[in-house]
Amino acid sequence: MKRSATRRLLCAAVCAGTLAFTAGFTGAVAGADPTSTATPTTTATPTTTATPTTAAPTTMATTSSSTDPKQQLIGIITNGLKDKSKQPVADTGGSSASDTKGSGPEMSAFLAAFGYSLLNPDVAPPGVNDWSCKPSSQHPRPVVLVHGTWANAYDSFAYMSKPIKDAGFCEFAFNYGRSDLLDGGGVGSVLPGAYGTGDIPTSAKQLATFVDRVLSATGAPQVDVIGWSQGGAMTNYYTKYEGGASKVKNLITYGATHHGTTLDGIGSLGRAINNFGIDVLGPISLVVGASGIQQTVGSDFINKLNANGDTVSGINYTIVGTRYDEITTPYDSTFLQAGAGATVHNITLQDGCGEDMSDHLTMMYSPRALSIALNALDPAKYPDLKCAPNPWLIGGGGHP
Repeated sequence: MKRSATRRLLCAAVCAGTLAFTAGFTGAVAGADPTSTATPTTTATPTTTATPTTAAPTTMATTSSSTDPKQQLIGIITNGLKDKSKQPVADTGGSSASDTKGSGPEMSAFLAAFGYSLLNPDVAPPGVNDWSCKPSSQHPRPVVLVHGTWANAYDSFAYMSKPIKDAGFCEFAFNYGRSDLLDGGGVGSVLPGAYGTGDIPTSAKQLATFVDRVLSATGAPQVDVIGWSQGGAMTNYYTKYEGGASKVKNLITYGATHHGTTLDGIGSLGRAINNFGIDVLGPISLVVGASGIQQTVGSDFINKLNANGDTVSGINYTIVGTRYDEITTPYDSTFLQAGAGATVHNITLQDGCGEDMSDHLTMMYSPRALSIALNALDPAKYPDLKCAPNPWLIGGGGHP
């Protein structure tokens, strides 16, 4: 009972903190230039020094000409209700995907990255999308970064992307699943940079299109994927139903909703009430969006995702969870069971590092989580996992 109450308190604090941060942010987050195209310094691969030249790039319309950050944010949110100006990578089922643009600064905390992305919703995390990059013999597969629900490539990977690039990997990211409020994206879709709100199988098709672009540009036969939250589960769906089985070698996920989430019991309760013939999830979907409902335990999407087992033959899975996850609950529901021809490494962040108290948001800014990704991508070069304190919600980069 005490543990459940603590979880609810953590969840409430996360929601309140995020909303308060959104409402109270200042123009300081607008100080950096999101259009900077300076290529990050690469230490391991000499083939990634050219300025990125995006293959078949898409452009994102400017949402406001005002230089006042608050007025700019108001304009972006207003456009979020009905914005159809984006030229998508793929546009199906009322959901679209789009390329990132420019390059944002490296960040050590989620809230800082989230604040920056409010005014720069389509900016890329540092080091990604150099379309001239050719994989080396040491790192033959490009890495694709897949963000989570109500998130984007930047605020999901502003901490991890540059170290992975500096390790010598070609690295790519895009924004998927953009669905407006009137198209089922939920209330969160009115926020700038809130992607991953649309139908998940549709998003998997968008990922398939993007991976094919990456393979074509790099000449690689396969990619490695790092997915956060929905990004992990959606990639898993892609490998099973959208032709990704032969194109993904390593799948690394963090807090992924592979088996759905109870949202600390709320999702299970809603599903049970629905099963009695009272549609409570329908109205809730107007708030959380299509993808939010699809990620609740027992949904049609989750049932189909795991209908033939957790894994796909030939793929190596590194599945990371945190005991302080207030979104994917119970936290160990993220873990997978290996089927024939697959390998699975299920890792709890706190095993061997009790001071890492990362929650669902800050786990992507955990030094230990980053070291797990590098170890999975190149175990010979990165055999050891780091350990550093990383508080929930406000933590990041190992700093309280």
